[in-house]
Amino acid sequence: MTESKDYIVRATAADQQLRVFACTTGNLVEEARKIHDLSPVATAALGRLLTAGSMMGCMMKGDKDVLTLQIECGGPIGGITVTADSAANVKGYVKNPQVMLPPNSKGKLDVSGAVGPGFLNVIRDIGLKEPYNGQTHLVSGEIAEDLTYYFATSEQVPSSVGLGVLMNKDNTVRQAGGFIIQLMPFCDEKVIEKLEQRLAEVNSVTAFLDEGLTPEQILEKLLGDMDLVINDTVPTQFYCNCSRERVSKALIAVGRKELNEMIQEAKPVELKCHFCNSAYEFSTEDLKELLRKSK
Repeated sequence: MTESKDYIVRATAADQQLRVFACTTGNLVEEARKIHDLSPVATAALGRLLTAGSMMGCMMKGDKDVLTLQIECGGPIGGITVTADSAANVKGYVKNPQVMLPPNSKGKLDVSGAVGPGFLNVIRDIGLKEPYNGQTHLVSGEIAEDLTYYFATSEQVPSSVGLGVLMNKDNTVRQAGGFIIQLMPFCDEKVIEKLEQRLAEVNSVTAFLDEGLTPEQILEKLLGDMDLVINDTVPTQFYCNCSRERVSKALIAVGRKELNEMIQEAKPVELKCHFCNSAYEFSTEDLKELLRKSK
């Protein structure tokens, strides 16, 4: 895991014809690994989606805007869910945190094999009556390629997404990070050609991470000769906003009949947050109090 803080760089290039994000997320991915006791391949899969979520979160404008990335899939990982806000706070979980698979043909963690076929759902709740919901099928299960396909087909924004998670031999996270490069509608053909050529020369994000490059250095390598302008940096972290109060509201929402049944059992009820594994216990007296509030 990196000693430095996780952060996102927001930038433009080619006279604002390219909108660019790059980030380092080693700490937040390690935090997720510890919270969920993830296997290496589950760490890589969730880590990639958390990294994408942090960058896509800070694309939103409103303080209360929420982004949800959901992978519904047929592979042994069972599914992945990540949510992010516009301050780049992210959280997430996988359905099967202990999934184990042999390495792929390149000797790498087989994220595609763990995910398998399925769909990517992107839900943006930006305070309108209905949240925006876009769905595309998974093209590879490698996550970065699936998001590239999503941006092009669902949002009509040609993009290049690179995501990577590097593990230590003891299965902790060594480095994690990524980039998203998006073409603006007025992008010149020559700029597109140059960018495509540059991206073709890039082995992988993990190669950059392996060299210990910062987000700024990654962008410099990709776009340094294309009028790269770094606008600002945004801190990002694994953060869950669950609380006893929120869980209480969820319990009230299940209805009086179910609450009565729990009270009849005369046993404490423990509820766990999917995102951070925090446990909340409610005694029979607590449940009776919630029943009173539910009138």
